[in-house]
Formats: sequence, structure tokens, C-alpha cells
Amino acid sequence: MSPDPDPTITTLAERPGLRQAMWTMEDTWPVFVQHDAVGWSFMGRIAVDFPEYVLVATDETGDVVAKGVSVPFAQHVEGRGGVLPDRGWDRVVQWAFSDLRRGVEADTVSAVEITIVPRMLGRGLSGRMLAAMRENARSRGFGEVVAPVRPSAKHREPAALMSEYAYRKRAADGLPEDPWLRVHVRAGGVIDKVAPASMTVSGSLDEWRQWTGLPFDTAGPVEVPGALVPVHCAPERDNAVYVEPNVWVRGGGGGGRGPPPPRPPQGA
Repeated sequence: MSPDPDPTITTLAERPGLRQAMWTMEDTWPVFVQHDAVGWSFMGRIAVDFPEYVLVATDETGDVVAKGVSVPFAQHVEGRGGVLPDRGWDRVVQWAFSDLRRGVEADTVSAVEITIVPRMLGRGLSGRMLAAMRENARSRGFGEVVAPVRPSAKHREPAALMSEYAYRKRAADGLPEDPWLRVHVRAGGVIDKVAPASMTVSGSLDEWRQWTGLPFDTAGPVEVPGALVPVHCAPERDNAVYVEPNVWVRGGGGGGRGPPPPRPPQGA
């Protein structure tokens, strides 16, 4: 039996009819991640305002099997000075829309997300989307692509400091231990810094219970499946807050959060 043909990767600007299918494709993101206030406010607008920076992959039947989202922004302007923000993913998305509104010329492309449908995970499609994102930015005249990377195996060690985890290397080849960081470095990327507050998700305890299936009835850190660090629970205030660190990677092209880990059963 011959292998399935490689998916076809195009921009959403070229195939605007795929917008709805792109947003409704199956994924494995933890529910709570979708409640980041910045993402909730801006993700839908990226496909409208920056369709030429959104990639979609379709299989031989025409079904969307992956999406790669990126945004252009001005990194080398007054007040930013080429320094990637500590607020990582949230801040770069805000910068992109602020620059668009004010007519500031972009000089850099930042990855925002790559998502692969579950049945296509493990087939190298995330690497292809990464390369396509880099090539798309290059074809539009950009010399640098950056990414606030969400390390794909960090959720297994929520207590580990990202400042230590991000720089772990394999003895055999000197590449990062984390699989998604490894893909970026193999593609020519260089770890620049940790973004300690890349995404923030806050909610009432009832909301967190709905999102995770966990009781959220004890003060202090709560380890949540799929979270890179513990969620801070404050029952006396009826809220919990998750502040996710990411890792800024320069060069090598796009990638963003990367393919998420399989979602564990609710309440695990």
C-alpha cells in the first residue's frame, strides 16, 4: 500500500473558504488554555486581518489537518528596542494589532500557533508547518522569525523551573531535551530567553472546575493536566490564576506553541 500523499500547505489568503474549517478542526489543547483573555480577544481577528500569515494544510480529501498562525510586528522600534517581551505570546499578539492600528511598519514575524489534528500527530507535519511558516515570512521580505515556544514535554514536570528546563541538552548531540524546542533548534533557531509570563488564564473556582474536572478547594499550587506550571488557587478569593512561561526562540522560523500533548481524561 502506498503512503498517504503529503498534505498541501497554503495561506488562508489563498484559500479563504477554509477559515471555518480551520477553526473547527479537531485538536488536543487543554480547555483552560482557550480562556487566555488575549487569545480570546484576538485569535479570531488574525484570520481576518493577517490571512497571508496564516497557513492551512489539507489532505487528499480536502480536509484541514493542520494550521499555522503567525503575525507581523515591529520589534525594532522605540520602547521595544529589539528585546523580546517577558509577556511572550500575549504581548506579541497585542503588539501586532497595535502596530496594525497605528500604521507601524512590521520588521519581524512571530509564530503564534501550530496545531495538528490528532490523527496526523507523529508524522513530521509539525516540522513541515514550521518550515512553511519560515518560508512564508521570507517570501514576504522578513529577515527574522521569532517564536514564544510552548515546550511540548514541560507539562510532565510542572514543578521544574522553565529557566532550567529550557536549557537542558541531550548528551548525545547537544540538542534540547524537549522535543518541540529540539525541532526549532534543528531548524536553525536559537533559544533567546524565557518569557516568564507568556500567557495568563484567570477564572473563578467554578470555572476552573469546569475546565479541568478538579476540585480546586485547597489553597496553593494545583497541578493541572496539560499545564506547564502549577495553577495558583485562592479559595478565600474564589479564584485561581495560571501564569504560563514560554521560551523565546530566534531564527529558524515560526512554530509558536507547537502541537500540544494528548489531552488526559477529565479529572486525571
